[in-house]
Amino acid sequence: MHYRKQEVVQVRVAYDCDVLVVGGGIVGLSTAYAITRAVPGTRVTVLEKETGPARHQTGHNSGVIHSGIYYRPGSLKARYAVGGAAEMIKFCAEYDIPHAVTGKLIVATERPELPRLHALVQRGRENGIAVRELGAPQIAEYEPEVRGLAAIHVGTTGICDFVAVARQLAEASGAEIRYGARVVQVDRRPELGVAVRTADGDVVRGRVLVNCSGLYCDEIARMTGDDPEMRIVPFRGEYYTLTRPELVRGLVYPVPDPAFPFLGVHLTRGIDGSVHVGPNAVPALAREGYGWDVVRPRELGATLRWPGSWRIARRHWRYGAGELRRSVSKGAFVGAVRRLLPEVREEDLVPAPSGVRAQAVLRDGTLVDDFLIQEGPRAVHVLNAPSPAATASLPIGREVARRALAVLGAG
Repeated sequence: MHYRKQEVVQVRVAYDCDVLVVGGGIVGLSTAYAITRAVPGTRVTVLEKETGPARHQTGHNSGVIHSGIYYRPGSLKARYAVGGAAEMIKFCAEYDIPHAVTGKLIVATERPELPRLHALVQRGRENGIAVRELGAPQIAEYEPEVRGLAAIHVGTTGICDFVAVARQLAEASGAEIRYGARVVQVDRRPELGVAVRTADGDVVRGRVLVNCSGLYCDEIARMTGDDPEMRIVPFRGEYYTLTRPELVRGLVYPVPDPAFPFLGVHLTRGIDGSVHVGPNAVPALAREGYGWDVVRPRELGATLRWPGSWRIARRHWRYGAGELRRSVSKGAFVGAVRRLLPEVREEDLVPAPSGVRAQAVLRDGTLVDDFLIQEGPRAVHVLNAPSPAATASLPIGREVARRALAVLGAG
């Protein structure tokens, strides 16, 4: 009797990189930067579908370096925003990126807001943030044109150019950045790694995939074969520019409603000296729906099919109706601004570019209120990183890098 000798075939893969990052916003680029800082020589490739970095959430926000006062003590948002704000200021100073530590006011304009304002003082102190409580007359010390019953001053808030930060992270990371590379297919083999096909037909192979694709992070996760158990529901934030910027010295916010992740219509003096007013928050009809005229039926259909979307609508329809009213009526928007800044007139506001928030929503309609990072075989997914993710991008990048390097080491 003869036995055929068994052959063991070893599959050899020519990897293009060790870590393949999908998404060239500030979180993806911070992750690439953190990986190469932690383990020099690690080969990182970043795939970004646009022709340059930071074209969506990073490039469409108000440029505020948040203090971390709003976030639940012990949460990732609280920890990473407080530490990340100080790091961001240091990073900007090191690389000569325009920035300023301005401080900000959070102003109560109605009596029912006073308990919430006091709760913010307590939360700030729990998060290690110094705050100063102000009576109505003291508000004018900081903002002569702003009116309110009481306020708190948060000295660690600042502003910067987050797009310039993203560009510097890309350069300093030493990663290969491929622009115009939209991911259309992911083939993951747990024993080997991942192969990603882009829209132009290129295939990029890596040992580990890091998904930092923001508005499309849930789709990339499902493409990889992981069920994120959430969906991105896009909310558009609509802004105006104040044509009389002399009315506002710095940053002025209302007291937020703790039931929502949105901070309400606020006044923000940017690093260029202009003052932005907004945003209100309305459902977007596409993931990159920067106006009511941008409708993508496939994306809108996916949002409407997700049970969580309808549960949000049923639970918060009154709040949503107010936001929609301010979207279609400039007069209603101006009315909201006048609560803080009585001198503003309708002609003082001109439309400014909008932003879209990639908000993770669970099946039961819960709005995910913290950063959400999940892992799968050979993959790390950043599934909820809206504001204050730009502020917190350096510590977020280190945490994602830590997880990716752990997967790389185990593989």
